[in-house]
Amino acid sequence: MVDVTEVVREKALSVGADGWLDDLPRLVASIERDWRIAVGRPYPDASEAFVAEAVVEDGTPAVLKLIVPREGGAAAREIVALRLADGQGCVRLLREDLARGALLLERLGRPMHQLGLPSRQRHTILADLARRVWRPAPDSGLRTGVEKARWLQEMIARTWEELGRPCSERAVDYAHACASRRAEAHRDEQAVLVHGDVHQWNALEGGDGFKLVDPDGLLAEPEYDLGVIMREDPADGDLRERSRWLASETGLDDSAIWEWGVVERVSTGLLCLRVGLDLVGRQMLEAAERVAAQT
Repeated sequence: MVDVTEVVREKALSVGADGWLDDLPRLVASIERDWRIAVGRPYPDASEAFVAEAVVEDGTPAVLKLIVPREGGAAAREIVALRLADGQGCVRLLREDLARGALLLERLGRPMHQLGLPSRQRHTILADLARRVWRPAPDSGLRTGVEKARWLQEMIARTWEELGRPCSERAVDYAHACASRRAEAHRDEQAVLVHGDVHQWNALEGGDGFKLVDPDGLLAEPEYDLGVIMREDPADGDLRERSRWLASETGLDDSAIWEWGVVERVSTGLLCLRVGLDLVGRQMLEAAERVAAQT
């Protein structure tokens, strides 16, 4: 069965990938033939791509991922990031075809969000997984933290207007200021490979713990990944205390963690509204309002 979730469909339509949706059955069939795999049940929680169980000719269980084509080279970034991580903290890449946006990945177990772990335990695991990914990668060709900060500023401004300004201008201005400070603080010689989207839906059981999937792949200050952890669970606990705790656990800069969290909370909240994840989006933007009001 070749089908995508409603979130993936909305994201594809939002970037003009209608043709990709129409051609998806033929694309899956061509990958099955060329890679000698059998594609099975799609995963119902996929949010960025067509993702389905697969079995290799020799019986090895795997996962096929076909990434929605869009500006910015998402497939290329993910392939580079997974090659660099080489199974450390991230899912292992078995095979790839950049031209078709196709990745064959090791099959992992249940996602963390199904396990009902307390938030502090989840955040501890996620921060540890992120640390396993961080490493110098100066010649990888990945986007830098400066580029990502500028892209997020533009995305926030554009999406905020398109959605009819669903949060206050104060919240948007604070996110813009935080992104500017993070861009100014970037140093190429100190940047490392970061996953870029470390949250409980992207952490799956594997081996003796968990592994991350769906890396965005950036060369940035490591605090970026912890900013994503700040973005998640927006109504759970004191966010200032969480930032201080993450800084203490990792030895990283509290201000950088906090500011990336501000930027990610607003940008992802707006994105969630755009693709129909209204509850999560509203929660993130409500938290963004509270944070901005305290500045």
